[in-house]
Amino acid sequence: MGAGKHTMRAEAQIRPLIEAWAKAVRAQDIDGIMANHARDILLFDVPPPVQLRGADAYRKSWHRFFEWFQGSGVFGIGELKVNAGDDVAFCHGLIRCGGTETNGQKVELTVRLTVGLRRIDGQWMVMHEHHSEPSQDPTRS
Repeated sequence: MGAGKHTMRAEAQIRPLIEAWAKAVRAQDIDGIMANHARDILLFDVPPPVQLRGADAYRKSWHRFFEWFQGSGVFGIGELKVNAGDDVAFCHGLIRCGGTETNGQKVELTVRLTVGLRRIDGQWMVMHEHHSEPSQDPTRS
């Protein structure tokens, strides 16, 4: 199979995996969120700590998000681009998410998403996930 066909096939497998993850987040379905995530996943997230290692820490991180999310239903992936080889892939896009601050104010954010995947026993697994916000510091460009 040529590189172009392989890449298209990998994208056809990865894109629905990312969309299913976003759907699971909207439904606050932790098992759905965890599907296709490796036991040794590494997460760089918006709120502290700087990094989380392993599926247990990744799972726990969602509870804090759900408190903020409060079932808003706003969690969508846009501008998703997938780049894949035979056994590794990465994708990047934007997450639009909504929640409620501690003062009761409802907000919507656009967060950057980068996901690193590895094909293990024929199944794409998320090995690395990175969420980030643009800097609010006007002195940084």
